[in-house]
Amino acid sequence: MTFDLAASTAAVETAESFIAQATAQLASYTVVDGRMSVKDLDKHQVFAYDLAHAAAGVAGCRSMLRYATYGDFEAKLAGFYIAETIADLVSRIIGRETEWGVSASALSPAADYVEHYRSNDFIESFYPEVISHRGGDAHLDDSFELVQDTFRRFGDDKIKPHAEHVHRTNGDVPQEIIDGLAEIGGFGLSVPEEYGGFADGSENDYMGMVVATEELARASLCLGGSLITRPEILTRALVKGGTEEQKQQWLPQIAAAEVLSAVAVTEPDYGSDVAGVKVSATPTDGGYLINGVKTWCTFAGRANVLMVLARTDPDRSAGHKGLSILLVEKPVQDGHVFEFAQDGGGKMEGRAIDTIGYRGMHSYEVAFDNWFVPSDNLVGGKGGLGRGFYLQMEGFENGRLQTAARAVGVMQAAFEAAVEYGDNRMVFGLPVSGYQLTKAKIVRMAALIQAGRQFAYDVAKMMAAGEGLLEASMVKAYVCRTSEWVTREAMQIHGGMGYAEEYDVSRYFVDARVLSIFEGADETLCLRVIARRLADRVK
Repeated sequence: MTFDLAASTAAVETAESFIAQATAQLASYTVVDGRMSVKDLDKHQVFAYDLAHAAAGVAGCRSMLRYATYGDFEAKLAGFYIAETIADLVSRIIGRETEWGVSASALSPAADYVEHYRSNDFIESFYPEVISHRGGDAHLDDSFELVQDTFRRFGDDKIKPHAEHVHRTNGDVPQEIIDGLAEIGGFGLSVPEEYGGFADGSENDYMGMVVATEELARASLCLGGSLITRPEILTRALVKGGTEEQKQQWLPQIAAAEVLSAVAVTEPDYGSDVAGVKVSATPTDGGYLINGVKTWCTFAGRANVLMVLARTDPDRSAGHKGLSILLVEKPVQDGHVFEFAQDGGGKMEGRAIDTIGYRGMHSYEVAFDNWFVPSDNLVGGKGGLGRGFYLQMEGFENGRLQTAARAVGVMQAAFEAAVEYGDNRMVFGLPVSGYQLTKAKIVRMAALIQAGRQFAYDVAKMMAAGEGLLEASMVKAYVCRTSEWVTREAMQIHGGMGYAEEYDVSRYFVDARVLSIFEGADETLCLRVIARRLADRVK
Protein backbone atom coordinates (compact mmCIF):
# COMPACT_ATOMS: atom_id res chain seq x y z
CA MET A 1 0.00 0.00 0.00
CA THR A 2 1.24 3.47 -0.93
CA PHE A 3 0.60 5.96 1.82
CA ASP A 4 0.11 9.13 -0.18
CA LEU A 5 -2.34 12.02 -0.23
CA ALA A 6 -5.01 9.89 -1.87
CA ALA A 7 -4.74 7.32 0.93
CA SER A 8 -4.94 10.09 3.53
CA THR A 9 -7.99 11.57 1.85
CA ALA A 10 -9.70 8.19 1.79
CA ALA A 11 -8.99 7.69 5.50
CA VAL A 12 -10.46 11.10 6.33
CA GLU A 13 -13.55 10.39 4.27
CA THR A 14 -14.02 7.15 6.21
CA ALA A 15 -13.84 9.08 9.47
CA GLU A 16 -16.24 11.74 8.18
CA SER A 17 -18.75 9.09 7.15
CA PHE A 18 -18.52 7.60 10.64
CA ILE A 19 -19.24 11.02 12.21
CA ALA A 20 -22.14 11.60 9.82
CA GLN A 21 -23.79 8.31 10.83
CA ALA A 22 -23.34 9.04 14.52
CA THR A 23 -24.69 12.57 14.07
CA ALA A 24 -27.78 11.25 12.32
CA GLN A 25 -28.31 8.93 15.29
CA LEU A 26 -28.04 11.84 17.73
CA ALA A 27 -30.55 13.81 15.66
CA SER A 28 -32.97 10.89 15.77
CA TYR A 29 -32.85 11.07 19.55
CA THR A 30 -33.07 14.82 19.95
CA VAL A 31 -34.83 16.53 17.03
CA VAL A 32 -38.59 16.66 17.58
CA ASP A 33 -40.90 18.19 14.97
CA GLY A 34 -37.94 19.71 13.22
CA ARG A 35 -36.53 21.36 16.36
CA MET A 36 -33.80 20.37 18.77
CA SER A 37 -35.16 19.26 22.14
CA VAL A 38 -32.71 20.23 24.88
CA LYS A 39 -34.55 17.93 27.26
CA ASP A 40 -33.95 14.97 24.94
CA LEU A 41 -30.37 16.06 24.28
CA ASP A 42 -29.70 15.95 28.01
CA LYS A 43 -30.75 12.29 28.06
CA HIS A 44 -27.75 11.57 25.82
CA GLN A 45 -25.13 13.91 27.25
CA VAL A 46 -22.26 11.41 27.29
CA PHE A 47 -22.87 10.46 23.67
CA ALA A 48 -23.31 14.08 22.57
CA TYR A 49 -20.20 15.24 24.41
CA ASP A 50 -17.99 12.49 22.96
CA LEU A 51 -19.43 13.05 19.50
CA ALA A 52 -18.70 16.78 19.69
CA HIS A 53 -15.04 16.17 20.48
CA ALA A 54 -14.76 13.38 17.92
CA ALA A 55 -16.30 15.57 15.22
CA ALA A 56 -13.91 18.38 16.08
CA GLY A 57 -10.94 16.05 15.77
CA VAL A 58 -12.13 14.83 12.39
CA ALA A 59 -12.70 18.41 11.22
CA GLY A 60 -9.06 19.03 12.04
CA CYS A 61 -8.16 16.19 9.66
CA ARG A 62 -9.41 18.29 6.75
CA SER A 63 -7.04 21.07 7.73
CA MET A 64 -4.20 18.56 7.90
CA LEU A 65 -5.02 17.27 4.44
CA ARG A 66 -4.36 20.78 3.18
CA TYR A 67 -1.17 20.90 5.23
CA ALA A 68 -0.06 17.59 3.70
CA THR A 69 0.26 19.23 0.28
CA TYR A 70 3.26 21.32 1.41
CA GLY A 71 5.74 18.46 1.31
CA ASP A 72 6.82 14.99 2.39
CA PHE A 73 7.34 15.86 6.04
CA GLU A 74 3.98 17.61 6.21
CA ALA A 75 2.26 14.61 4.60
CA LYS A 76 3.76 12.28 7.21
CA LEU A 77 2.75 14.54 10.07
CA ALA A 78 -0.77 14.75 8.66
CA GLY A 79 -0.85 10.98 8.27
CA PHE A 80 0.08 10.47 11.90
CA TYR A 81 -2.57 12.94 13.09
CA ILE A 82 -5.27 11.36 10.93
CA ALA A 83 -4.36 7.89 12.19
CA GLU A 84 -4.44 9.09 15.81
CA THR A 85 -7.85 10.66 15.24
CA ILE A 86 -9.32 7.47 13.78
CA ALA A 87 -7.86 5.44 16.64
CA ASP A 88 -9.58 7.85 19.02
CA LEU A 89 -12.89 7.19 17.25
CA VAL A 90 -12.47 3.47 17.83
CA SER A 91 -11.83 4.01 21.54
CA ARG A 92 -15.00 6.09 21.85
CA ILE A 93 -17.27 3.64 20.05
CA ILE A 94 -16.31 0.35 21.69
CA GLY A 95 -19.13 -0.76 23.96
CA ARG A 96 -21.44 2.01 22.77
CA GLU A 97 -22.14 1.03 19.18
CA THR A 98 -25.88 0.65 19.72
CA GLU A 99 -26.31 4.13 21.16
CA TRP A 100 -24.04 5.68 18.53
CA GLY A 101 -25.89 3.91 15.72
CA VAL A 102 -22.67 2.93 13.97
CA SER A 103 -20.28 0.01 14.26
CA ALA A 104 -16.55 0.21 14.78
CA SER A 105 -16.33 -1.87 11.61
CA ALA A 106 -17.30 1.26 9.68
CA LEU A 107 -13.73 2.40 10.27
CA SER A 108 -12.16 -0.80 9.00
CA PRO A 109 -11.37 0.61 5.51
CA ALA A 110 -8.79 2.80 7.25
CA ALA A 111 -7.30 -0.01 9.35
CA ASP A 112 -4.14 -0.50 7.29
CA TYR A 113 -3.60 3.24 7.11
CA VAL A 114 -3.88 3.61 10.88
CA GLU A 115 -1.61 0.65 11.52
CA HIS A 116 1.10 2.13 9.32
CA TYR A 117 1.12 5.63 10.77
CA ARG A 118 0.75 4.54 14.39
CA SER A 119 3.39 1.80 14.24
CA ASN A 120 6.44 2.13 16.44
CA ASP A 121 8.65 1.71 13.38
CA PHE A 122 7.07 4.73 11.71
CA ILE A 123 7.25 6.86 14.85
CA GLU A 124 10.93 6.12 15.50
CA SER A 125 11.88 6.72 11.88
CA PHE A 126 9.86 9.93 11.77
CA TYR A 127 11.10 11.39 15.07
CA PRO A 128 14.38 12.83 13.67
CA GLU A 129 12.38 14.68 11.01
CA VAL A 130 10.06 16.13 13.65
CA ILE A 131 13.07 17.46 15.53
CA SER A 132 14.86 18.79 12.46
CA HIS A 133 11.68 20.54 11.31
CA ARG A 134 11.05 21.83 14.85
CA GLY A 135 7.56 20.38 14.76
CA GLY A 136 6.75 21.72 11.32
CA ASP A 137 6.56 25.05 9.56
CA ALA A 138 3.27 26.95 9.76
CA HIS A 139 3.52 27.79 6.03
CA LEU A 140 2.28 31.36 6.27
CA ASP A 141 2.59 33.81 3.40
CA ASP A 142 5.11 36.65 3.62
CA SER A 143 2.77 39.18 5.23
CA PHE A 144 1.77 36.84 8.04
CA GLU A 145 5.32 35.68 8.52
CA LEU A 146 6.09 39.32 9.26
CA VAL A 147 3.27 39.37 11.82
CA GLN A 148 4.57 36.14 13.31
CA ASP A 149 8.13 37.44 13.52
CA THR A 150 7.08 40.79 15.01
CA PHE A 151 5.00 39.31 17.80
CA ARG A 152 7.42 36.45 18.45
CA ARG A 153 10.29 38.88 18.96
CA PHE A 154 8.15 41.02 21.22
CA GLY A 155 7.18 37.94 23.21
CA ASP A 156 10.76 36.74 23.55
CA ASP A 157 12.25 40.16 24.35
CA LYS A 158 9.55 41.88 26.39
CA ILE A 159 7.19 39.26 27.83
CA LYS A 160 9.22 36.16 28.66
CA PRO A 161 11.61 37.98 31.04
CA HIS A 162 8.62 38.85 33.25
CA ALA A 163 6.49 35.72 32.86
CA GLU A 164 7.83 33.54 35.66
CA HIS A 165 8.13 36.37 38.18
CA VAL A 166 4.54 37.50 37.64
CA HIS A 167 3.33 33.89 37.84
CA ARG A 168 5.14 33.07 41.08
CA THR A 169 4.26 36.34 42.82
CA ASN A 170 0.75 36.60 41.33
CA GLY A 171 1.81 40.09 40.34
CA ASP A 172 0.41 42.58 37.86
CA VAL A 173 1.05 42.90 34.15
CA PRO A 174 4.00 45.30 33.80
CA GLN A 175 3.01 48.58 32.18
CA GLU A 176 5.94 48.31 29.78
CA ILE A 177 4.33 45.23 28.22
CA ILE A 178 1.05 47.08 27.70
CA ASP A 179 2.83 50.09 26.23
CA GLY A 180 5.02 47.95 23.99
CA LEU A 181 2.11 45.87 22.74
CA ALA A 182 0.24 49.05 21.89
CA GLU A 183 3.24 50.30 19.90
CA ILE A 184 3.28 47.23 17.65
CA GLY A 185 -0.50 47.37 17.13
CA GLY A 186 -1.57 44.49 19.35
CA PHE A 187 -4.70 46.20 20.63
CA GLY A 188 -5.87 47.38 17.22
CA LEU A 189 -5.82 44.13 15.27
CA SER A 190 -9.62 44.06 14.94
CA VAL A 191 -10.26 47.81 15.10
CA PRO A 192 -11.17 49.10 11.61
CA GLU A 193 -8.61 51.34 9.96
CA GLU A 194 -10.96 54.32 9.96
CA TYR A 195 -10.96 54.20 13.76
CA GLY A 196 -7.21 53.97 14.19
CA GLY A 197 -6.74 50.21 13.99
CA PHE A 198 -5.36 47.77 11.45
CA ALA A 199 -8.46 45.86 10.31
CA ASP A 200 -9.18 46.37 6.63
CA GLY A 201 -12.26 44.14 6.40
CA SER A 202 -10.49 41.27 4.66
CA GLU A 203 -9.75 37.74 5.87
CA ASN A 204 -6.36 39.09 6.92
CA ASP A 205 -8.02 40.57 10.01
CA TYR A 206 -8.84 37.19 11.52
CA MET A 207 -5.62 35.55 10.39
CA GLY A 208 -3.51 38.35 11.78
CA MET A 209 -5.27 38.04 15.13
CA VAL A 210 -4.71 34.27 15.25
CA VAL A 211 -1.02 34.47 14.33
CA ALA A 212 -0.32 37.30 16.77
CA THR A 213 -2.23 35.62 19.60
CA GLU A 214 -0.33 32.36 19.23
CA GLU A 215 3.02 34.08 19.44
CA LEU A 216 2.03 36.17 22.45
CA ALA A 217 0.65 33.12 24.26
CA ARG A 218 3.83 31.20 23.48
CA ALA A 219 5.63 33.80 25.59
CA SER A 220 2.97 33.88 28.33
CA LEU A 221 -0.73 33.07 28.34
CA CYS A 222 -1.67 35.85 30.75
CA LEU A 223 0.93 38.53 29.98
CA GLY A 224 0.66 38.08 26.22
CA GLY A 225 -2.04 35.97 24.60
CA SER A 226 -4.85 36.99 26.94
CA LEU A 227 -3.96 40.65 27.17
CA ILE A 228 -5.56 41.35 23.79
CA THR A 229 -8.64 39.14 24.26
CA ARG A 230 -10.84 41.56 26.18
CA PRO A 231 -10.34 44.51 23.81
CA GLU A 232 -10.96 42.07 20.97
CA ILE A 233 -14.36 41.08 22.42
CA LEU A 234 -15.36 44.69 23.11
CA THR A 235 -14.21 45.79 19.67
CA ARG A 236 -16.33 43.15 17.94
CA ALA A 237 -19.42 44.19 19.91
CA LEU A 238 -18.91 47.88 19.15
CA VAL A 239 -18.23 47.30 15.46
CA LYS A 240 -21.33 45.12 15.20
CA GLY A 241 -23.79 47.12 17.27
CA GLY A 242 -22.32 50.38 18.53
CA THR A 243 -23.53 53.78 17.39
CA GLU A 244 -21.24 55.82 15.20
CA GLU A 245 -20.58 58.15 18.11
CA GLN A 246 -19.56 55.21 20.30
CA LYS A 247 -17.24 53.84 17.64
CA GLN A 248 -15.60 57.25 17.24
CA GLN A 249 -15.19 57.59 20.98
CA TRP A 250 -14.04 54.14 22.04
CA LEU A 251 -12.36 52.33 19.16
CA PRO A 252 -9.39 54.71 18.70
CA GLN A 253 -8.75 54.59 22.46
CA ILE A 254 -8.90 50.78 22.46
CA ALA A 255 -6.44 50.57 19.56
CA ALA A 256 -3.99 52.89 21.33
CA ALA A 257 -4.44 51.13 24.71
CA GLU A 258 -5.60 54.43 26.16
CA VAL A 259 -8.58 52.43 27.35
CA LEU A 260 -8.10 48.93 28.76
CA SER A 261 -11.21 46.80 29.02
CA ALA A 262 -12.60 43.86 30.95
CA VAL A 263 -15.67 41.73 30.27
CA ALA A 264 -18.29 41.29 33.01
CA VAL A 265 -20.74 38.58 31.98
CA THR A 266 -20.52 35.62 34.37
CA GLU A 267 -22.35 35.74 37.70
CA PRO A 268 -22.04 33.57 40.82
CA ASP A 269 -25.18 31.61 39.86
CA TYR A 270 -24.89 31.93 36.10
CA GLY A 271 -21.77 30.84 34.24
CA SER A 272 -22.20 29.54 30.72
CA ASP A 273 -25.96 30.10 31.01
CA VAL A 274 -25.52 33.70 29.94
CA ALA A 275 -29.21 34.27 29.25
CA GLY A 276 -29.99 33.84 32.95
CA VAL A 277 -27.92 36.72 34.30
CA LYS A 278 -29.54 38.82 37.05
CA VAL A 279 -27.37 41.95 37.36
CA SER A 280 -29.79 44.78 36.65
CA ALA A 281 -29.53 48.11 34.89
CA THR A 282 -32.46 50.24 36.06
CA PRO A 283 -33.31 53.43 34.16
CA THR A 284 -32.73 56.65 36.08
CA ASP A 285 -32.34 60.29 35.17
CA GLY A 286 -29.67 60.47 32.46
CA GLY A 287 -28.69 56.80 32.52
CA TYR A 288 -28.87 53.57 34.48
CA LEU A 289 -28.12 52.26 37.95
CA ILE A 290 -26.24 48.96 37.98
CA ASN A 291 -26.88 46.52 40.84
CA GLY A 292 -25.65 42.98 41.43
CA VAL A 293 -22.52 40.86 41.35
CA LYS A 294 -20.35 39.69 38.47
CA THR A 295 -17.59 37.13 38.83
CA TRP A 296 -14.60 35.91 36.81
CA CYS A 297 -14.20 39.42 35.47
CA THR A 298 -10.61 39.14 34.27
CA PHE A 299 -8.41 42.25 34.35
CA ALA A 300 -11.14 44.27 36.08
CA GLY A 301 -8.69 46.05 38.38
CA ARG A 302 -6.48 47.50 35.67
CA ALA A 303 -9.33 48.12 33.23
CA ASN A 304 -10.68 51.61 32.54
CA VAL A 305 -14.00 50.23 31.36
CA LEU A 306 -16.05 47.11 32.05
CA MET A 307 -18.19 45.63 29.30
CA VAL A 308 -21.18 44.67 31.47
CA LEU A 309 -24.01 42.44 30.29
CA ALA A 310 -27.00 43.51 32.38
CA ARG A 311 -30.76 43.03 32.51
CA THR A 312 -32.44 46.21 31.28
CA ASP A 313 -35.86 44.55 31.10
CA PRO A 314 -37.05 43.76 34.65
CA ASP A 315 -39.32 41.01 33.30
CA ARG A 316 -37.12 37.94 33.76
CA SER A 317 -39.36 35.92 31.45
CA ALA A 318 -37.81 37.95 28.61
CA GLY A 319 -34.69 35.81 29.06
CA HIS A 320 -31.81 36.77 26.79
CA LYS A 321 -33.99 39.31 24.99
CA GLY A 322 -33.98 41.46 28.12
CA LEU A 323 -30.22 41.93 28.21
CA SER A 324 -28.14 44.90 27.08
CA ILE A 325 -24.46 45.88 27.18
CA LEU A 326 -23.29 48.92 29.09
CA LEU A 327 -19.80 50.36 29.15
CA VAL A 328 -19.07 50.95 32.82
CA GLU A 329 -16.19 53.35 33.33
CA LYS A 330 -14.02 53.06 36.44
CA PRO A 331 -10.66 54.17 37.84
CA VAL A 332 -7.58 52.00 37.29
CA GLN A 333 -6.41 49.98 40.28
CA ASP A 334 -3.38 47.70 40.62
CA GLY A 335 -3.33 44.83 43.09
CA HIS A 336 -6.02 42.40 44.18
CA VAL A 337 -8.69 44.60 45.75
CA PHE A 338 -10.47 47.80 44.75
CA GLU A 339 -13.29 49.93 46.09
CA PHE A 340 -14.73 53.03 44.44
CA ALA A 341 -17.53 55.43 45.25
CA GLN A 342 -19.44 57.94 43.14
CA ASP A 343 -20.61 61.37 44.27
CA GLY A 344 -24.20 60.23 43.89
CA GLY A 345 -23.70 57.33 46.31
CA GLY A 346 -22.92 54.52 43.88
CA LYS A 347 -20.35 51.93 44.91
CA MET A 348 -18.21 49.36 43.13
CA GLU A 349 -16.09 46.78 44.94
CA GLY A 350 -13.84 44.09 43.56
CA ARG A 351 -11.63 41.32 44.88
CA ALA A 352 -9.35 39.05 42.90
CA ILE A 353 -10.01 35.31 42.97
CA ASP A 354 -6.84 33.30 43.59
CA THR A 355 -6.18 30.69 40.89
CA ILE A 356 -3.63 27.91 40.33
CA GLY A 357 -2.49 29.42 37.04
CA TYR A 358 -3.34 32.21 34.59
CA ARG A 359 -1.89 34.68 37.06
CA GLY A 360 -1.12 38.29 36.38
CA MET A 361 -4.42 39.14 34.72
CA HIS A 362 -6.39 38.55 37.96
CA SER A 363 -10.03 37.50 37.71
CA TYR A 364 -12.31 39.48 40.00
CA GLU A 365 -15.66 39.25 41.65
CA VAL A 366 -17.19 42.71 41.21
CA ALA A 367 -20.17 44.03 43.17
CA PHE A 368 -22.23 47.01 41.98
CA ASP A 369 -24.41 49.04 44.29
CA ASN A 370 -26.40 51.72 42.44
CA TRP A 371 -23.41 52.42 40.22
CA PHE A 372 -24.46 55.11 37.74
CA VAL A 373 -23.78 54.68 34.02
CA PRO A 374 -24.76 57.44 31.55
CA SER A 375 -27.21 56.52 28.82
CA ASP A 376 -24.55 57.31 26.20
CA ASN A 377 -22.74 54.18 27.41
CA LEU A 378 -25.54 51.82 26.42
CA VAL A 379 -23.99 50.04 23.42
CA GLY A 380 -26.14 50.77 20.41
CA GLY A 381 -28.10 53.49 22.20
CA LYS A 382 -31.84 52.89 22.40
CA GLY A 383 -31.47 50.52 19.49
CA GLY A 384 -29.17 48.40 21.63
CA LEU A 385 -31.81 47.64 24.25
CA GLY A 386 -32.37 43.90 24.35
CA ARG A 387 -29.49 43.21 21.93
CA GLY A 388 -26.81 42.62 24.55
CA PHE A 389 -26.86 38.84 24.34
CA TYR A 390 -26.36 38.88 20.58
CA LEU A 391 -23.59 41.48 20.70
CA GLN A 392 -21.89 39.53 23.48
CA MET A 393 -22.01 36.37 21.40
CA GLU A 394 -20.49 38.28 18.48
CA GLY A 395 -17.44 38.86 20.62
CA PHE A 396 -17.46 35.41 22.20
CA GLU A 397 -17.51 33.53 18.89
CA ASN A 398 -14.35 35.33 17.87
CA GLY A 399 -13.02 34.89 21.40
CA ARG A 400 -13.28 31.13 20.99
CA LEU A 401 -11.10 31.22 17.91
CA GLN A 402 -8.65 33.43 19.74
CA THR A 403 -8.64 31.04 22.69
CA ALA A 404 -7.74 28.19 20.34
CA ALA A 405 -4.78 30.28 19.15
CA ARG A 406 -3.79 30.87 22.77
CA ALA A 407 -3.88 27.11 23.37
CA VAL A 408 -1.63 26.52 20.36
CA GLY A 409 0.85 29.07 21.68
CA VAL A 410 1.00 27.44 25.12
CA MET A 411 1.45 24.02 23.52
CA GLN A 412 4.24 25.28 21.29
CA ALA A 413 6.10 26.63 24.31
CA ALA A 414 5.65 23.31 26.12
CA PHE A 415 6.82 21.36 23.07
CA GLU A 416 9.99 23.44 22.75
CA ALA A 417 10.72 23.01 26.45
CA ALA A 418 10.20 19.24 26.27
CA VAL A 419 12.50 18.84 23.27
CA GLU A 420 15.26 20.89 24.87
CA TYR A 421 15.09 19.13 28.23
CA GLY A 422 14.75 15.70 26.64
CA ASP A 423 17.95 16.23 24.65
CA ASN A 424 19.97 17.39 27.65
CA ARG A 425 18.76 15.25 30.55
CA MET A 426 20.56 11.88 30.87
CA VAL A 427 18.73 8.89 32.40
CA PHE A 428 20.27 5.39 32.59
CA GLY A 429 23.01 6.39 30.18
CA LEU A 430 20.76 7.89 27.49
CA PRO A 431 19.18 11.30 27.00
CA VAL A 432 15.47 11.24 27.82
CA SER A 433 14.78 11.86 24.14
CA GLY A 434 16.63 8.68 23.25
CA TYR A 435 13.83 6.46 24.52
CA GLN A 436 11.02 5.20 22.34
CA LEU A 437 8.26 6.43 24.64
CA THR A 438 9.62 9.98 24.66
CA LYS A 439 9.86 9.95 20.88
CA ALA A 440 6.23 8.84 20.63
CA LYS A 441 5.16 11.67 22.92
CA ILE A 442 7.13 14.29 20.99
CA VAL A 443 5.76 13.15 17.63
CA ARG A 444 2.21 13.22 18.96
CA MET A 445 2.76 16.68 20.43
CA ALA A 446 3.97 18.00 17.09
CA ALA A 447 1.00 16.54 15.23
CA LEU A 448 -1.58 17.85 17.70
CA ILE A 449 -0.05 21.33 17.75
CA GLN A 450 0.13 21.61 13.98
CA ALA A 451 -3.42 20.31 13.57
CA GLY A 452 -4.68 22.89 16.05
CA ARG A 453 -2.75 25.64 14.29
CA GLN A 454 -3.93 24.74 10.79
CA PHE A 455 -7.52 24.22 11.95
CA ALA A 456 -7.45 27.69 13.52
CA TYR A 457 -6.16 29.16 10.25
CA ASP A 458 -9.03 27.56 8.34
CA VAL A 459 -11.61 28.78 10.86
CA ALA A 460 -10.18 32.30 10.61
CA LYS A 461 -10.80 32.24 6.87
CA MET A 462 -14.35 30.94 7.41
CA MET A 463 -15.18 33.63 9.94
CA ALA A 464 -13.81 36.32 7.64
CA ALA A 465 -16.38 35.11 5.10
CA GLY A 466 -19.18 35.32 7.68
CA GLU A 467 -19.19 31.58 8.33
CA GLY A 468 -17.53 29.11 10.69
CA LEU A 469 -19.40 29.72 13.95
CA LEU A 470 -19.72 25.98 14.56
CA GLU A 471 -16.10 25.42 13.59
CA ALA A 472 -14.94 28.19 15.95
CA SER A 473 -16.53 26.30 18.82
CA MET A 474 -15.10 23.01 17.57
CA VAL A 475 -11.53 24.25 17.33
CA LYS A 476 -11.79 25.86 20.76
CA ALA A 477 -13.12 22.72 22.43
CA TYR A 478 -10.70 20.35 20.75
CA VAL A 479 -7.49 22.35 20.98
CA CYS A 480 -8.02 23.42 24.57
CA ARG A 481 -8.46 19.83 25.70
CA THR A 482 -5.44 18.87 23.62
CA SER A 483 -3.34 21.52 25.36
CA GLU A 484 -3.86 19.76 28.68
CA TRP A 485 -2.32 16.56 27.32
CA VAL A 486 0.57 18.31 25.57
CA THR A 487 1.55 20.40 28.60
CA ARG A 488 1.14 17.43 30.94
CA GLU A 489 3.46 15.27 28.87
CA ALA A 490 5.97 18.08 28.48
CA MET A 491 5.96 18.35 32.26
CA GLN A 492 6.31 14.56 32.58
CA ILE A 493 9.34 14.53 30.29
CA HIS A 494 10.96 16.91 32.78
CA GLY A 495 10.40 14.36 35.57
CA GLY A 496 10.71 15.81 39.06
CA MET A 497 11.97 19.11 37.69
CA GLY A 498 8.72 19.49 35.79
CA TYR A 499 6.89 19.61 39.10
CA ALA A 500 9.27 22.26 40.40
CA GLU A 501 8.80 25.91 39.61
CA GLU A 502 12.41 26.08 38.54
CA TYR A 503 11.30 25.36 34.97
CA ASP A 504 8.66 27.21 32.96
CA VAL A 505 6.94 23.98 31.99
CA SER A 506 4.99 23.81 35.26
CA ARG A 507 3.47 27.20 34.41
CA TYR A 508 2.41 25.95 30.98
CA PHE A 509 0.61 23.05 32.63
CA VAL A 510 -1.42 25.09 35.12
CA ASP A 511 -2.10 27.81 32.55
CA ALA A 512 -3.42 25.29 30.02
CA ARG A 513 -5.94 24.00 32.51
CA VAL A 514 -8.03 27.17 32.35
CA LEU A 515 -8.45 27.05 28.58
CA SER A 516 -11.27 24.48 28.67
CA ILE A 517 -13.12 26.56 31.23
CA PHE A 518 -13.29 30.13 29.96
CA GLU A 519 -14.80 31.43 26.70
CA GLY A 520 -17.40 28.67 27.04
CA ALA A 521 -16.88 25.78 29.44
CA ASP A 522 -15.99 22.61 27.55
CA GLU A 523 -19.11 20.67 28.54
CA THR A 524 -21.50 23.51 27.76
CA LEU A 525 -19.75 24.26 24.49
CA CYS A 526 -19.92 20.63 23.38
CA LEU A 527 -23.52 20.01 24.43
CA ARG A 528 -25.27 23.32 23.86
CA VAL A 529 -23.34 24.51 20.82
CA ILE A 530 -21.42 21.82 18.92
CA ALA A 531 -23.67 18.77 19.34
CA ARG A 532 -26.75 20.89 18.93
CA ARG A 533 -25.56 22.51 15.71
CA LEU A 534 -24.34 19.20 14.33
CA ALA A 535 -27.75 17.66 14.89
CA ASP A 536 -29.48 20.71 13.42
CA ARG A 537 -27.56 20.19 10.18
CA VAL A 538 -29.19 16.77 9.78
CA LYS A 539 -32.71 18.20 9.66
